[in-house]
Amino acid sequence: MKFYDCKTAPSPRRARIFIAEKNIAIEHIEVDLRNAEQMGDAFRQINAYCTVPVLELDNGTHLTTTAGIWQYLEAAYPEPALMGTTAEQKGIIADLQWRIETGGFMAMGEYLRNSAPAMKGRALTGTVNYEQIPELAVRGKDRLTHFFDDIDELIGTKPYVAGETFSVADIDLLVVIDFAKWKKITLPKTAVNAWRWYETVSARPSTQSVEPVSR
Repeated sequence: MKFYDCKTAPSPRRARIFIAEKNIAIEHIEVDLRNAEQMGDAFRQINAYCTVPVLELDNGTHLTTTAGIWQYLEAAYPEPALMGTTAEQKGIIADLQWRIETGGFMAMGEYLRNSAPAMKGRALTGTVNYEQIPELAVRGKDRLTHFFDDIDELIGTKPYVAGETFSVADIDLLVVIDFAKWKKITLPKTAVNAWRWYETVSARPSTQSVEPVSR
């Protein structure tokens, strides 16, 4: 298999941590997003949507979303389970991951892509150029701030987001917290549970890859 990556982008990091937790040997190919390599003809043959990450299977099939990559690798390499083992666990983890993705990732994306000068005319990923809408940046920041205010309660006294074991909910929450550093948004100082969890998860070997940095 081949994994098309970008070490400074948040979405590939979600899949990269998953792969590391599974301890799967996969060839990593860096895609230069800074210079729009993903928009070139060569990469369009790999992913017509012009986004990363992409997982190329041995038979040539391309999985072009984090969700697709997760689902495939969880089924192909079930241990350690990162998406739950029982029906209840699977449901709880999927619930939490959805809330983190919509309340965190989508809000941050809305904020960043509608405000960053470098993303002028590229307010959405993909093949179509969309202009920035400043009002969406304001709304995205507000949504993200409310989400961060709720993280301490989301974690509570549990060792991990979904309970006793590390899961994709932890991956997504960690990545969105680091992603928000691009806009200098951090966990509240009073969020004791969240900071305890963050320090623990940040110390895992799988998360020691390059973090997103502002550019």
